[in-house]
Amino acid sequence: MAGVKTIIVLSFILAIGFILVILSSALYHNYLTLLVVATYVLAPVPNWICSKAQNNDDFMDSGSSSVVELGRFLTGFFVVMGIALPVVLAHTEQIRIEAMVMSIVGGLLIYSTIISFTMFFREQEEF
Repeated sequence: MAGVKTIIVLSFILAIGFILVILSSALYHNYLTLLVVATYVLAPVPNWICSKAQNNDDFMDSGSSSVVELGRFLTGFFVVMGIALPVVLAHTEQIRIEAMVMSIVGGLLIYSTIISFTMFFREQEEF
């Protein structure tokens, strides 16, 4: 059971992630690294939509559904894009290497906090 301390710690980590991404753009006067925030905010959306669209039938449970697998694939795509986008921008010299590192670390903190929130506050199904 998650309590108030869990919420405070996860909120603090989320704030650090956002601060790192914002500083990566503000310190080096290039705001392309803010695109990472969009990818990490959009990353859990396909998983959430596809899990709601899944047909929950107790009698015909075949293990996995193609809709759920599509949601996991799109979520993985967004997470990899959130890491690869700053690397590509740094490789093409659109942003500095320091901004790339700060953006990747901040983005990973943001996404890991989102995953932790969903793990700690998942509702248990009753049968």
